[in-house]
Amino acid sequence: NMAAPSAPRPPRPRKEPQPLVIPRSAAEEQRLRLERLMRNPEKTVPIPEKLNEWAPRPPPEFVRDVMGSSAGAGSGEFHVYRHLRRREYQRQDFMDAMAEKQRLDEEFQKKLERNKMVAEEQTAKRRRKRQKLKEKKLQAKKNKLEQKKQEKEPDQSQEPVSSEDDDDDDSKEEEEKEDDAEEPSFVMGR
Repeated sequence: NMAAPSAPRPPRPRKEPQPLVIPRSAAEEQRLRLERLMRNPEKTVPIPEKLNEWAPRPPPEFVRDVMGSSAGAGSGEFHVYRHLRRREYQRQDFMDAMAEKQRLDEEFQKKLERNKMVAEEQTAKRRRKRQKLKEKKLQAKKNKLEQKKQEKEPDQSQEPVSSEDDDDDDSKEEEEKEDDAEEPSFVMGR
């Protein structure tokens, strides 16, 4: 079962032996781990998956060793009882903790919904306000154009000079641009 000799492999690059460093603190241990990871950046890093939460084992379907009442309990019965009692208390505590966690999650979701509704109402209110301002400006422009037309019709020789009015329009447009920018109105701390 001897295989034919194949081409010789190229020699592996020799690694320098790393000095043994004993970390004295958690920060130093973390630094050493990061240094080891950064020595070879191409190497994939194993990321551990999230462990499942601990859950107590369910209560037994059928209890086989029921304590009798015909005579006094033996010296070992107390320990059996103690273990059963501890396990049941653990199970009840776990159920209480899960119920509390679920209640807090529901409260948080309700709070998020409330905040979202308030933010949407504020945004809609601001949108209506901006829309009203736009409509007012458009109406003012239309009125102004109509006035100019009416002034030109009876007396075409005179040209109305309205440098002051043009300045007002420019400042209004700048205000409109500033007003268009919506502030973030979704606030978490309410």
